[in-house]
Parts: sequence; C-alpha cells; structure tokens
Amino acid sequence: MSLRQHRRGGIAAAALAAGLSLVLLGCTSGHASSSPASSGQAAPRHAAGPAGFTWFRPGSPPAAWLRAGLPGQHAALFYPNSLRPMPGDHGTVTVGRNSRSGTVLVYLNVTPRQGDETLRDWPGFRVAHLRDDGTTGVHLDSVSPSLRFHGGQGRCVIDTYTTKIHSNHYQEIACFVQGTHAASVLVAATSTGTWRAYQPLLDQVVSSYQAG
Repeated sequence: MSLRQHRRGGIAAAALAAGLSLVLLGCTSGHASSSPASSGQAAPRHAAGPAGFTWFRPGSPPAAWLRAGLPGQHAALFYPNSLRPMPGDHGTVTVGRNSRSGTVLVYLNVTPRQGDETLRDWPGFRVAHLRDDGTTGVHLDSVSPSLRFHGGQGRCVIDTYTTKIHSNHYQEIACFVQGTHAASVLVAATSTGTWRAYQPLLDQVVSSYQAG
C-alpha cells in the first residue's frame, strides 16, 4: 500500500494533505531515541547486505519493540513504542506517528500480496503501482538483489515520488517478501526532507521484519 492509498484508508485528509514538510523540527526530539545509535541498542550482528543495502542486517528487533502480526499470516512487523497503530485497509497493518499538527512523521505498512508481483519483477511492479496510484516523479534510487529475511526471501527498492495533490515528496523502502506460507509487501516511508533523520529507524524496521 502507498501513502496515497493510506489517505483513502482512514487518516484524516487534512493531516496527510499537509505532507511532511514541517516535521524536520520535531525529528530530534520525536524519534532520536528510536534508532539504535541514539538509544544505545546495538544493531543485530549479522553479515551486512549487498552493495546499496549494506544496512540490511536481518536480526531480532530490540527487546522493547512491539509486534504487529499480519492477519491470517505468520508475517510480523516490529516497531518501537514511540509509534502507534493507525487506520488502514482491512487485513493490513499500518503503524506510524503524526506530529501534533497532524502531519505524518513515520509511515509503516504491511499488506498481503494482492497482485502478480514476484521477487524478479518487484522493482518494475512497484514503480508501475506508484504511477497507477497517481504519483509523479517516481525515481528508483536503489534496487536490491534477493535478501534473506526471517522466514523467507525478499527484494527491496528505495524510491522517491511526488503526490499528485499538494505535491508532497516521499521516500520509501518498499519490499516484496516471500515467506514459507504467504507473500507480503512492506513499506517504510517518510518525507524526502526527513529521510536522513529517520532512515536508521526505517532500516532497522525492515531488517527485523518476519516473513509470512
């Protein structure tokens, strides 16, 4: 699911229409404690991922993190308690955090496989999906080879795009993950302006994801 779809799934239109341009002032106080570097929690010690995804280190999440299971699957999203469940489409998991003004600071979403996407065609599938959803300026920043997640294999892209309405600029890590029993799509996003501040958190969320 994209952030634009999430608007239709229940988040107040005004909150999302405002975009993420004002959240930079809240980054340091709002989420600094969520990243491994600032919380004192060591990152899992596993071999680093391939070039472009050297941050990918599949491992257990910090002990204090919460778990949200995808309905009907073994897939699970782990996240810090600074984030909260958010409204979303039925059968999906959406977690994030808004600023006091209602703008989105962090957006995490897990959706069961709903199309014919595969590990092989995931990069092209994700770009086409974003464009079909009305976004513009879609750009692939990085594409991974196959990655070993807990319980399965996955493939991820890092991309940027601009929403048609209000021209909000987002950057995301979007992964297709094939587990033993089912496949799912994981999206971890923030604005392009706050990407550097939140990327360590998003990286750790993706690395700790449990396949279905």
